[in-house]
Amino acid sequence: MFQTVQSADGTLIAYETTGTGPAVIVSGGAFNTRMSPGALVPLLAPHFTVYSYDRRGRGDSTDTQPYAIAREIEDLAALVAAAGGSAMVYGHSSGAVLALEAAAAGLPITKVVAYEPPFTAEENGPGSLAWADEVRAAMDAGDRELAATRFLLGIGADPDGVAALTRQPWWPGMLAIAHTLPYDLALVGDGLVHADRIGRVAAPTLLIDGAESPPWAGTAASVAAETIPGARRLTLDGQDHNVDPAALAPVLIGFFA
Repeated sequence: MFQTVQSADGTLIAYETTGTGPAVIVSGGAFNTRMSPGALVPLLAPHFTVYSYDRRGRGDSTDTQPYAIAREIEDLAALVAAAGGSAMVYGHSSGAVLALEAAAAGLPITKVVAYEPPFTAEENGPGSLAWADEVRAAMDAGDRELAATRFLLGIGADPDGVAALTRQPWWPGMLAIAHTLPYDLALVGDGLVHADRIGRVAAPTLLIDGAESPPWAGTAASVAAETIPGARRLTLDGQDHNVDPAALAPVLIGFFA
C-alpha cells in the first residue's frame, strides 16, 4: 500500500516503505517506478527502512509543469522530511545524478551511493548527447514509441535488443512513462560533471560502476569521485548497468551501516 507526500509545488509523490532501521531512499533512473528496485528492497529491509518512490510523472505520483531539476530535488526533500528529517540515498543512473544534485543542494542526506550516473565526462563533451534532442522532439510530437526507442539506442542499447524489447509484455508500461525521459535528459544536461555543483556534495559518497559496463560508466564514476571531496570509488566485478541486487546489496549495507 503506497502513501503520498506533497512536494513544494503541490505534486503528490507516491512511495512505499519496507523494513526497519535508518531511512534509505531509492532513486531510480529512466523507465523506473517504485516497483523497479524489486529484489533489492527485501535484501536491504532487515537493516534499513527502505523508501521506494515514483519520481514525478511516474506511477502513482502526479506531475506539475514546467519541469525543473529543482522540483525533483524538492520531491526528494519532501521524502526526507517524511523519513524523519534525514536519510541516506541510493541512486541508479539518472536517479544517481538526482541524488548527487540533491546532496549538493544541501538536503539533509547523510550518505550517498551513486551507481553509474550517466555523465559523459569531460573528454567526450556535449556533442555525445546530440541524440537527446531527437528524444525531446519525439515526445513533443506525442510519439512515445519513437522517444523510447531513440532513448534506448542513444544510451547504447543493441538495435536487435531494442526491437526484441518492444515485443515484451512490459513495453507498454515503459511507454506509459516515456514522457518523463526528457526529465532524465535534463538531469544529465550537457553530460559534464560540473564541479561548481557536484563538488559541493558534503555527505560521504560512494561511486560505483560495473566491470562489464561500457567504458563511459567507469570514466563517469571516476570523474565524479574525483570531484566530490572524500568520495570513494568501487567497480563491481561481473556487473553492468542492470546491476544484480545480490551483488549490490552487501555493498550498500556495508557503506550505509
